[in-house]
Amino acid sequence: MKLKWALIAILFTIATVLTGCDNPLLVLDPKGPQAETQAKDIMLSIGIMSFIVLVVFAILVFVLIKYRASNQSKDYEPPHIEGNVWVEAICVGIPVLIVAYLSFVSVQSNYKVEATPKGYEDKEPLVVYASSSNWKWHFSYPEEGIETVNYLNIPTDRALEFKLYSYGPITSFWIPQLGGQKYAMGDMVNTLHLAADVPGEFMGRNANFSGKGFAENTFDVEAMPEAEFDEWVEEVKTTADPLTEDKFEELLEPGHLGRSTFTGTHLGFSPPPEHHKKQSSSDTEETDSEESDKSDVDSPEGNSDHSKMNH
Repeated sequence: MKLKWALIAILFTIATVLTGCDNPLLVLDPKGPQAETQAKDIMLSIGIMSFIVLVVFAILVFVLIKYRASNQSKDYEPPHIEGNVWVEAICVGIPVLIVAYLSFVSVQSNYKVEATPKGYEDKEPLVVYASSSNWKWHFSYPEEGIETVNYLNIPTDRALEFKLYSYGPITSFWIPQLGGQKYAMGDMVNTLHLAADVPGEFMGRNANFSGKGFAENTFDVEAMPEAEFDEWVEEVKTTADPLTEDKFEELLEPGHLGRSTFTGTHLGFSPPPEHHKKQSSSDTEETDSEESDKSDVDSPEGNSDHSKMNH
């Protein structure tokens, strides 16, 4: 009787919770090829795990019923068994096969989502530099010469190449309906490939805890036909204010802001980390060259050759 009421209570709780789910889970409602690949993997994993759970519970019920104490004679004594090769092979072999199969699928999917989306290879991708600060997102369109804050407009049916980095703590760039998340860090640039198959409005956010303003560290995404996207770019160029270095420094101050739009980008006066690395590498080579020249002059051999030439 207790078990019966416990099951009823569990079912009632599940039904009550699910009534509040008007919309499907975003990761299972893909709007792009990368997200679709990941959604298929999630459903495959759920299916395999559900099958395993059902089989295990079925075996458990069978064993409890067939081998219960009341089903045996009073003088029953269980046989002495050292082990069973088949049972051990099944208990070890099946999990190994499941893990190997899921690993194979995961590796294949990783290669797909880390490359240009399938079907979009014949067109140049739209490059967007997405940088985060406490607690905002800055989107720079270098080819278009514009920049937005806390909202992102993208064209449909075109590959998107995001260059991710951070002006603060490590964050994670995530648009669930377009693809998986990827870290944005302060000392390197990560590349994320996405695409939107259909127009629509999507939710984007920082998926990595980064302080007290983390919960509101979100941004709006709107996918639109490419002609409409081009019109938006032209409108921004004619109506928005230019982004100055002082204004950008003000935007980097910790806090929350609404949506902002600017002409120009911060990439010229505040370049991403990869630019700094190239510069530092060049400086290092120049320094090594200078030290090498100096050591040649100061070395005994260098002095000896110099004296010979004077002589």
